[in-house]
Amino acid sequence: MKHIEDMAAQIRAGDRRALARAITLVESAREDHRTQALALIDTLRVSAPQALRIGLSGTPGVGKSTFIEGFGLHLTGQGLRVAVLAVDPSSTRSGGSILGDKTRMDLLSRDPNAFIRPSPSQSHLGGVARRTREAVTLCEAAGFDVVLIETVGVGQSETMVAEMSDIFVLLLAPAGGDELQGVKRGIMEIADLILVNKADGDLKPAAIRTQADYTGALRLLRKRAQDPKGFPKARIVSALTGLGLEEAWQDMQTLSDWRKEHGHWDARRKAQSVHWFEQAVRTGLLARISADKQASAAMQALAQDVADGTLSPDRAAAKMLDSLS
Repeated sequence: MKHIEDMAAQIRAGDRRALARAITLVESAREDHRTQALALIDTLRVSAPQALRIGLSGTPGVGKSTFIEGFGLHLTGQGLRVAVLAVDPSSTRSGGSILGDKTRMDLLSRDPNAFIRPSPSQSHLGGVARRTREAVTLCEAAGFDVVLIETVGVGQSETMVAEMSDIFVLLLAPAGGDELQGVKRGIMEIADLILVNKADGDLKPAAIRTQADYTGALRLLRKRAQDPKGFPKARIVSALTGLGLEEAWQDMQTLSDWRKEHGHWDARRKAQSVHWFEQAVRTGLLARISADKQASAAMQALAQDVADGTLSPDRAAAKMLDSLS
């Protein structure tokens, strides 16, 4: 496909418009677009450099966009190229999304060394859009040094971003003891770095206390083999004043360098690839069942039996799987 080869060449050359078009292509649900997207990914992944992938999640109102803008400008100020893949929650009714991240990151969006791409989650669980992983590959091929992946928000399913990032950062706001109760243990266990934002003005003392609370909580978690001494850790930062941003960046570099040196980086990337292969197989199987008239009819009939109470969900699923074998 000549146009795919041309698009790949433009992306490798750092053409931001070509990158935007490519992400639109991989996000498309059309079958012909999907074929082109797979061809493009195959073309680019052969020689794509590895960027540092940083997953970022946080409670609503914590200031994720403000932090990303401040942190992103800090990185571009050091000569690094930064891509931001921001996932906005979609309406479960219309599928629509506001996609307001560019308006919330006005300074960063105008930085020539930064690229911001908001995408709707389209009701996809995990706090990320369905094709975010492929968008990361495209950004790496375009030569970005750091890819920031912002999730919808903290919840039990937001841990999915850890399956496509090298470092997972949990952003929190200064609060009382209830804040520790409000964050699920699952997301605590996968966080590599906890940053307490808004550590400025009257909130700074509260931020210091919150950091101390989380430092104590992290000591209670089981030691992970992929972590050097002192990780995971909690820090205070201020996206407004810049407090702690350089220290947080140094922590991320220290952690990534240590994991590369001890083989955990490559092992994690390989495990993530296998995970997404299995996810793609599951998604593809459901799509084929929906596209097959006979299988789709059988599934609807079994769904009606489940709704009527004549079959349990597990028994109906077993019958459906048996019919496919």
